[in-house]
Amino acid sequence: MLSKKSLSILALSTVFMTSACGSSGTSGQAGTAAGNSSSSNGKIVIKYWTANGGKIEEAKQNLVKKFNESQNRIEVQQANQGNYDDLHAKTQAAFAAGNAPAVFDLEIASTGIFARSGMLVDLTPLAKRDDAQLDLKDFNPGLMGNAYIDDKLYGIPFMRSTPIFYKNVTMLKDAGLDPAGPKNWTEMEQYARVLKSKGKTPLTMPVGVWEYEALVAQSGGKVLSDDGKKATFNSPEGVAPVEFWKKMSDEGLIKFVVGKTAGADADKDWSNQISAFKIGSTAGVSQSIEVAKGNNFEMATDFMPANKNYGVPTGGCHLAMTSKLSEQEKEATWEFIKFMTSKENTIYQHKYVGYLPNRLSALNSEELQSYYKEFPQYKVASDQLKYAVMRPNANAYAEVSKIMIDAMTKAILEKNVKPQDAMNEAAEKANKLLSK
Repeated sequence: MLSKKSLSILALSTVFMTSACGSSGTSGQAGTAAGNSSSSNGKIVIKYWTANGGKIEEAKQNLVKKFNESQNRIEVQQANQGNYDDLHAKTQAAFAAGNAPAVFDLEIASTGIFARSGMLVDLTPLAKRDDAQLDLKDFNPGLMGNAYIDDKLYGIPFMRSTPIFYKNVTMLKDAGLDPAGPKNWTEMEQYARVLKSKGKTPLTMPVGVWEYEALVAQSGGKVLSDDGKKATFNSPEGVAPVEFWKKMSDEGLIKFVVGKTAGADADKDWSNQISAFKIGSTAGVSQSIEVAKGNNFEMATDFMPANKNYGVPTGGCHLAMTSKLSEQEKEATWEFIKFMTSKENTIYQHKYVGYLPNRLSALNSEELQSYYKEFPQYKVASDQLKYAVMRPNANAYAEVSKIMIDAMTKAILEKNVKPQDAMNEAAEKANKLLSK
């Protein structure tokens, strides 16, 4: 049984999750019957709940169909539940009611609270037993940090992402700028001034935690202490990104958008060639290539511009198994998870959407290496992983994220608010939650 504290935390809106994973979802089949059972034809039926829509959902539907057709013992029934916030809330409620899905897309920064609430199966024994088939060592080390909670494995990397830098190469060339840049914050400011002088918006972006985590890492800092019990985002390294953003905003070099549609609004500016740059998930590569082709401009992807060094958080989801399953359902669910995260299917979803090739064998395969020669935009996120940092797994991080967003928004958009003061006030609020 979940504690009241755990339930209240999970019920909160986790603003940072939707920015960290790709496009927003549609309700799809949300509200269909949950639970897992045997069908009339004797197959073991397991429910799989997904998040996000568009090409992301299409890829999952195609893989589920492929799994169901590959064998005659297990039937996976998929239901889209909207974005990660919606999915997590519905899974929590279904678990409390005793009819949770067997497997679901778990946004990586929420692994801690789901695992510590007793909602997930510890996959460590299964992974050890089936190591010859699963081969955990084949997963990119940069993606495994959030999979473990208290030294136990609770998620297998599935559709994983990082924020990357999207560039309208045509706009840069027209402005007389080298499309190979900008490589750092200084160059970003220089490029932005040139673009502004040409009547263009350099960059449109939301005030997002995922993006902020990247800039903190680039500045040599951390958002929270290693034990997750104290806010460190009010350190000089944590305040530097907010100061940079405020300066760029004040001078009209970055257009910040706020509200529930902020991410979509930023993407729209880039798609319509209002903005030369956007910061977005690698999950958007495939769609962005299509947009650029349809709107007749050349696009490229790159590392996010560095400060002291490069740095980037990872995002996206694991496949996680809920803990109230029969042994038969547990084994069936595990078969499905192994199938979905295989080398072959990792390559498929990477090419179909743009999510990272989680497996090293997939990344180094002849198929993908040939593909990158034609579409180098897909390879950037994997190359950037060498600078990846894990996201905080603190139980209260969803609430802390909202506090951080509110503080940054206030500091950036209100002229008389100093970033250090705003982040100090936010840290004080966050520490009260983190110390519980």
